[in-house]
Amino acid sequence: MQYKPKEGEGLELNELSKIAETSEEKKHAENDGHDHEHAGSGVKKDEAGWKSHWDLLLALLILVALLVLEYGFRTELPNVVALVLNLIAYILAGRKVLDLAFRKAKRGDFFNEFVLMSVATIGAFVIGEYEEGVAVMVFYQIGEWFQDAAVNRAKRSIKALLDIRPDKVTVLRNGGSEIVDPSQIQLEETIQIKPGEKVALDGDLLSETASFNTAALTGESKPDTKYKGEKILAGMINLNTVAEVKVAALFKDSKLSKILEMVQDATARKSQTQLFISRFAKVYTPIVFFLALAVCLVPYFFVDEYDFQTWFYRALVFLVISCPCALVVSIPLGYFGGIGLASRNGILFKGGNFLDVMTKVNAVVMDKTGTLTKGVFKVQQVVPNNIEKDELIRLAAALERNSTHPVGKAVTEYAGELDKGTKATDVEEIAGHGLRGKIEGKEVLAGNLKLLRKFNVSYPTEIEQVIDTIVVVAVDDQYAGYITIADEIKEDAAQAINEMHSLNIKTVMLSGDKQSVVDQVSKKVGIDEAYGDLLPEGKVEKVQKLKSEGRHIAFVGDGVNDAPVVALADAGIAMGGLGSDATIETADIVIQNDQPSKIVSAIKAGKITRGIVWQNIILAMVVKVIVLILGAGGIATLWEAVIADVGVALLAILNAVRIQRMRI
Repeated sequence: MQYKPKEGEGLELNELSKIAETSEEKKHAENDGHDHEHAGSGVKKDEAGWKSHWDLLLALLILVALLVLEYGFRTELPNVVALVLNLIAYILAGRKVLDLAFRKAKRGDFFNEFVLMSVATIGAFVIGEYEEGVAVMVFYQIGEWFQDAAVNRAKRSIKALLDIRPDKVTVLRNGGSEIVDPSQIQLEETIQIKPGEKVALDGDLLSETASFNTAALTGESKPDTKYKGEKILAGMINLNTVAEVKVAALFKDSKLSKILEMVQDATARKSQTQLFISRFAKVYTPIVFFLALAVCLVPYFFVDEYDFQTWFYRALVFLVISCPCALVVSIPLGYFGGIGLASRNGILFKGGNFLDVMTKVNAVVMDKTGTLTKGVFKVQQVVPNNIEKDELIRLAAALERNSTHPVGKAVTEYAGELDKGTKATDVEEIAGHGLRGKIEGKEVLAGNLKLLRKFNVSYPTEIEQVIDTIVVVAVDDQYAGYITIADEIKEDAAQAINEMHSLNIKTVMLSGDKQSVVDQVSKKVGIDEAYGDLLPEGKVEKVQKLKSEGRHIAFVGDGVNDAPVVALADAGIAMGGLGSDATIETADIVIQNDQPSKIVSAIKAGKITRGIVWQNIILAMVVKVIVLILGAGGIATLWEAVIADVGVALLAILNAVRIQRMRI
């Protein structure tokens, strides 16, 4: 299912803070529609230090003291004293587990890790193995503490995003300046950003020039120089001169708010591996209970000198080692870490499931404009036909002013003041063709050659040989001339294609631009296949054909016209800097700095995450099977069981945390 943000919905700062603090609870709660409560005491607090776990620390100290007395000084305490001290330690360490086990059992849910741990530890007390019962609960909670610490570490990049939206902004009003909350700023107002300050809202730069650090949005900290009229986004940091910005989006609707919403929602979307483990745990846990029961009771019928306490103890060992917490904890944490790793590199995954999808991709289909090229067009030539040059520009710009396409922006920028005061009415955008509207009583067309053919407007055939992108203009069904526009290929486009080829990934370019322009770009960057003159439905057909060949496809685009294909692909990737809101909202992955090389980084992030997740699954299952066999055979004790269980959980957690330190 594609992620669709609610229309007009933005996240206020206090809402984001609440989500960040409870993201781990959300992750556990989404378990195939069932609650999965967390026994750790540090989930609702951002601190993961021992201060928030004083009860666990005290329980550990009591346990250590008892073990030192018994095994170090060979001092045997009276049974009542030993029982009381162990009970105190047990309650301190296990009260949350016992509470959750009781609440779940009351709802009829008997087969979960909390009931499992409670039965095993209470059973240890029943047969007089007090220290072992306490040790199981203490080490289980230490594992939970490490989980909390690991999750807090994984959340750091997300929580850092919360800190980059300032809670105050300087607005110029009534001939002076005021410092107000960003949510109180209205559209078209002018805000002032001093050197070192963070931009609070999206807008257009009014100052002649200013440099910004865009690391929060793109993952790269190199200065980005902006010029008058260019877009400035919330989250950027002004580096040198005082800058003035005209607000273009409300605080709740800024791109940064959308980014935060995407990343927060991503932590709750499960991968297929996570869903499998959730389902596996629901089947695995009851099987373990009945196997433990069998270990305790079945030998009665086959063993000559059956001793209930001996086999009951072995069943307890079986229960402890079979606890699935290593898998339940480390696998979601692995995907959480993968999402964090990607976000620090300017790549936003909208869920762990898309990390998995990217590992299977064997064909990358790309748009041309804004994806492989910069999408920053410049008018090269104006060729009028039976009309003044300035008049051709004026009419074309008045119409193109209603378009968000980079080609339209190039025409309006070139026109400058020529089209000021010229108003186009009844403007209609014809997808893949161009624009039609009325200007001063005349019907004007501005777009590609397909637009003229659609409306049966004849034109000189020689203009079909022009290599550059062209905007042809017709007035009252008469050809009026054309404007040539050139784009520039992105610096890392060829490198990105080469890296994809090294991974045995097929590359395809689909564009609505002329085939001659498409071929020119394709040759320069080394694309395998390139198709031009495509309407949106033509792009859909090409992608469907590739899918029919059994290809796993990632489609990369930035325009509104790309949204249908982005939704159709196995993984839809949007270029977030230049990309339209429709494409970004439809996409599964957003590349914030518009660099094609980040497509390869997204694939690498998926492969790293999946590799570590499967390492954890194999490690946990192998160790558990070995100790289960040893426990059933009477070789492993509760000590070995708890050390093996907690040890595997800690190793899996540390392995998952390793993702966050990797480079892609």
